[in-house]
Amino acid sequence: MFTTTRIAKIAGLAAALALPLTLAACGGTEATPAGTSTSSAPSMSASSSPMASPSMTPSMSASTADAPFGAACSAVPKTGKGSFDGMSADPVATAASNNPLLSTLVTAVKKAGLVDTLNTTDNLTVFAPTNDAFAKIDKKTLDKVLADKEMLTAILTEHVVGEKLDPMTLAGEHDSLNPKQGITVEGSGENFTVNGDAKVLCGNVQTANATVYIIDTVLLPKS
Repeated sequence: MFTTTRIAKIAGLAAALALPLTLAACGGTEATPAGTSTSSAPSMSASSSPMASPSMTPSMSASTADAPFGAACSAVPKTGKGSFDGMSADPVATAASNNPLLSTLVTAVKKAGLVDTLNTTDNLTVFAPTNDAFAKIDKKTLDKVLADKEMLTAILTEHVVGEKLDPMTLAGEHDSLNPKQGITVEGSGENFTVNGDAKVLCGNVQTANATVYIIDTVLLPKS
């Protein structure tokens, strides 16, 4: 059951995220994607990406709870701003823009006008779909979503929780910043699913203001 203070925090963050819809003409500081197109990002498919070996044991101890986990973590750059160390120094939207696996997500965040909000809000958890996750959506539908700012904002805010969730507190039901859609996470260790469909490929990635879980499927509103 969620406390009154936590519900008030979620409501306040949701209101802040809705603000770009009415202030689209005002502009703001935007993060720049690492690549100019999603086609340049490494594929996250099982057959072509370097994700064969998990980096941790399934049972996570307290000593490893602060480390990124998951087989797909091997696809994250080892050095530079897109690496784990580099991302930890930047707020979440900027950190994502430096990771080539997330360039489509960054484009969507920019189109929704959410860069400043995500970068300036503390203690978030972000479920970040890879480029391949967006590629699962047929191009006609994806183009329609990207052109509809209200729909795009609703989808993106469903991927954000207004508190930091570590691997020990990840499983369960959580309020997203989309007041109409919650998030349900199941699993333990290195094996988690989100809303029954999306798998966590690389989790517990730290940025300056958020914890990121990279997922293989976009969380779409349930009709």
